[in-house]
Amino acid sequence: MTDPLERPGFQAELDLARTASQKLRDAIGHTIVGQGDVVDQVLFGLLGGGHVLLEGAPGLGKTLLVRTLAQCLELKFSRIQFTPDLMPSDVLGTNVLVTAEGGARHFALHKGPIFGQVILADEINRATPKTQSALLEAMQEHACTIAGQRHAMEEPFFVLATENPIEMEGTYPLPEAQLDRFLLKVIVPSPTEDEMTEILARTTGRDGGAPPRVIARDELLALRALCRDVAVAEPVMRYASRLVRASDPTTEGAPELVKRAVRYGAGVRGAQSLVLAAKAVALLDGRAHVAFADVQRVAKPVLRHRIIRSFEGEADGIATDPIVAALIEAIPTRPGPVDQALAR
Repeated sequence: MTDPLERPGFQAELDLARTASQKLRDAIGHTIVGQGDVVDQVLFGLLGGGHVLLEGAPGLGKTLLVRTLAQCLELKFSRIQFTPDLMPSDVLGTNVLVTAEGGARHFALHKGPIFGQVILADEINRATPKTQSALLEAMQEHACTIAGQRHAMEEPFFVLATENPIEMEGTYPLPEAQLDRFLLKVIVPSPTEDEMTEILARTTGRDGGAPPRVIARDELLALRALCRDVAVAEPVMRYASRLVRASDPTTEGAPELVKRAVRYGAGVRGAQSLVLAAKAVALLDGRAHVAFADVQRVAKPVLRHRIIRSFEGEADGIATDPIVAALIEAIPTRPGPVDQALAR
């Protein structure tokens, strides 16, 4: 198998990827004010081939960001507004009886909104577990089974879900199995004073128009394939493995905060997501190799929803972000034996 780094024109492809990603950032900025880190993390999920969960208070532009992203891409956009009475068939679709011109009758699939390419699962934690589970197969397998028949989704297939962390009544927390399907969990912060002022200026005047379409379907698929070709050296891969393993309180060498506040750490899918997201960081920068800093940059959005706190951690009000920060601080980029060998 040919090494992608030795492929002629590989660096030129990386330069084009960096240019395309900057165009996409600029197009999103036509509508979205600020939120640079949030936009970048959504793009990490888009290019890494994973799904993204957006969490933030109402009115911070989560839905607007997803809709704007879909407008900038030449992809089919679907929105699912999750409510407690939403049924799985409302998401997946159902078979309906159709009468042909000659009078013959047959069942045909009436596809639900899940059969899109950019899917906005708005307020996903408002749906019942039964309806939430309808997304599991589609998110993991990029296909769904209806009446015993398997239907594949059109690629690229990208789910962006939103949830409101401050509402408790009428919500159903996502199960760990479904949270693990999200490549990243992105926290959407409140805007600064300058950003708020700019938002008011844009939204209380005339409509500025739709953002331009800057990336076509085939180009996005090529960028996703290119993301997989970004190289990860073994020391960086081992660093990602040590970070994830150290999130398990039963692992030797786990930080004290992990042992005290964590019940279960991230698993194999968390390590895979950490590497894929780091590859997307390098790709957006036009680099052919993943650096240790890339892994550290995506550690919080990748691991924050995969770490399950213990009773003591919840009682003490310890959030998962400080736990991930403790992991980054405690786990060296190079193991001790390597540093000892280099010091000789």
